[in-house]
Amino acid sequence: MAKPNYSFEKRQRELAKKKKKEEKSQRKLAKSPALADGTVESLPHAPAPVDAGKSPENT
Repeated sequence: MAKPNYSFEKRQRELAKKKKKEEKSQRKLAKSPALADGTVESLPHAPAPVDAGKSPENT
């Protein structure tokens, strides 16, 4: 009976993961118009976090 080649199997799994990850990143780039054409759309930005423990009067 032939001995299994675990190194080959592991390499094939790694290549499959890499290919899947690359395809996912390509889909994300294709989906995002801001990254595709190089312009930045106006996105709503969250306000800066305010430290509740400090107030400007106590400084």
